Amino acid sequence: MGTTESDAEQALARWNNQLNEVRGHMLAGGGKPGLASPSMVAGKTGLEIMQAMLAGELPYPHIAETLDFALVEVGPGMAVFQGTPQLKHYNPLGSVHGGWYATLLDSAVGCAVHTMMPAGRGYTTAELSVNIVRAASIKSGPLRAIGSVIHCGRQLATAEGRIVGPDGKLYAHATTTCLVFELPKQG
Repeated sequence: MGTTESDAEQALARWNNQLNEVRGHMLAGGGKPGLASPSMVAGKTGLEIMQAMLAGELPYPHIAETLDFALVEVGPGMAVFQGTPQLKHYNPLGSVHGGWYATLLDSAVGCAVHTMMPAGRGYTTAELSVNIVRAASIKSGPLRAIGSVIHCGRQLATAEGRIVGPDGKLYAHATTTCLVFELPKQG
């Protein structure tokens, strides 16, 4: 059973409403691009950090403005970003640069892993594999990268992600392996 045009229009309306609501919360909370200082995140779990970012209590990364995407939802083991390809994201061949897909997916799968980190633990991407299966363009409109954790252990975490349109069409998918480690003590 496929997605109808009406279903896709309703999904797009929900997506845009959620994005506007999240941006409103972030701005009301004082959210702006920047870097969180160690003292701002001390004692917080990864999920608490991501939730604070959504509430505008912590800055969001500058890359979100550069590539026109935003965190719109987090939960234990999952993160959702919404982005809209623009002409500034095109490569010289006239299509959306693969780095746009990769960055959006790396953000979704990495932040999904981040939600699983207890206070005092961090992670970094050790491997990212991206498969682009459909071309996005400025005509595509908003797309969503949905990341979910497959495994989160003491030293390694794995996650998978998909970029989809409001009609459910798949644009790209990825897997990641992240190195998990103890964060340096602040003194």
